[in-house]
Amino acid sequence: MVFKKYIVSFLAFILSTSLLLFIGHTFKIPILMFHYEYVNNKDEMMFATGSLLPFVIGLIVSYITEKTYIHRHQKDLFN
Repeated sequence: MVFKKYIVSFLAFILSTSLLLFIGHTFKIPILMFHYEYVNNKDEMMFATGSLLPFVIGLIVSYITEKTYIHRHQKDLFN
Protein backbone atom coordinates (compact mmCIF):
# COMPACT_ATOMS: atom_id res chain seq x y z
CA MET A 1 0.00 0.00 0.00
CA VAL A 2 2.83 2.41 0.81
CA PHE A 3 4.44 2.12 -2.60
CA LYS A 4 1.09 2.35 -4.40
CA LYS A 5 0.10 5.57 -2.63
CA TYR A 6 3.32 7.21 -3.84
CA ILE A 7 2.67 6.07 -7.40
CA VAL A 8 -0.87 7.46 -7.29
CA SER A 9 0.37 10.73 -5.79
CA PHE A 10 3.18 11.09 -8.33
CA LEU A 11 0.87 10.37 -11.26
CA ALA A 12 -1.64 12.93 -9.99
CA PHE A 13 1.15 15.52 -9.79
CA ILE A 14 2.44 14.78 -13.30
CA LEU A 15 -1.01 14.70 -14.91
CA SER A 16 -2.34 17.85 -13.26
CA THR A 17 0.84 19.84 -13.90
CA SER A 18 1.04 18.67 -17.51
CA LEU A 19 -2.60 19.52 -18.11
CA LEU A 20 -2.22 23.02 -16.66
CA LEU A 21 0.95 23.70 -18.66
CA PHE A 22 -0.73 22.41 -21.82
CA ILE A 23 -3.75 24.66 -21.25
CA GLY A 24 -1.46 27.61 -20.59
CA HIS A 25 0.53 27.16 -23.78
CA THR A 26 -2.49 26.33 -25.92
CA PHE A 27 -4.58 29.32 -24.90
CA LYS A 28 -1.62 31.69 -24.20
CA ILE A 29 -2.42 32.13 -20.49
CA PRO A 30 0.77 33.62 -19.00
CA ILE A 31 0.04 32.53 -15.42
CA LEU A 32 -0.08 28.89 -16.56
CA MET A 33 2.90 28.99 -18.92
CA PHE A 34 6.44 28.05 -17.99
CA HIS A 35 8.87 30.18 -19.92
CA TYR A 36 12.63 29.82 -19.51
CA GLU A 37 15.08 32.32 -20.91
CA TYR A 38 18.85 32.52 -20.48
CA VAL A 39 21.02 35.17 -22.13
CA ASN A 40 24.77 35.22 -21.64
CA ASN A 41 26.43 38.30 -23.05
CA LYS A 42 30.02 39.08 -22.31
CA ASP A 43 29.04 42.10 -20.26
CA GLU A 44 26.00 40.88 -18.42
CA MET A 45 24.00 37.80 -17.67
CA MET A 46 20.22 37.45 -17.74
CA PHE A 47 18.12 34.65 -16.34
CA ALA A 48 14.32 34.58 -16.42
CA THR A 49 11.74 31.95 -15.61
CA GLY A 50 7.99 31.69 -15.81
CA SER A 51 5.06 30.93 -13.59
CA LEU A 52 5.42 28.19 -11.03
CA LEU A 53 1.68 28.15 -10.33
CA PRO A 54 1.01 24.91 -12.27
CA PHE A 55 3.61 23.13 -10.14
CA VAL A 56 2.12 24.46 -6.90
CA ILE A 57 -1.37 23.43 -7.99
CA GLY A 58 0.05 20.03 -8.98
CA LEU A 59 1.50 19.59 -5.49
CA ILE A 60 -1.84 20.48 -3.91
CA VAL A 61 -3.71 18.03 -6.18
CA SER A 62 -1.12 15.37 -5.37
CA TYR A 63 -1.57 15.88 -1.62
CA ILE A 64 -5.36 15.74 -1.86
CA THR A 65 -5.21 12.63 -4.05
CA GLU A 66 -2.88 10.88 -1.63
CA LYS A 67 -5.10 11.64 1.38
CA THR A 68 -8.22 10.54 -0.52
CA TYR A 69 -6.54 7.32 -1.62
CA ILE A 70 -5.41 6.51 1.93
CA HIS A 71 -8.85 7.26 3.34
CA ARG A 72 -10.61 5.04 0.80
CA HIS A 73 -8.10 2.24 1.21
CA GLN A 74 -8.45 2.26 5.01
CA LYS A 75 -12.22 2.35 4.64
CA ASP A 76 -12.08 -0.77 2.44
CA LEU A 77 -9.92 -2.59 5.01
CA PHE A 78 -12.44 -2.15 7.80
CA ASN A 79 -15.51 -3.17 5.75
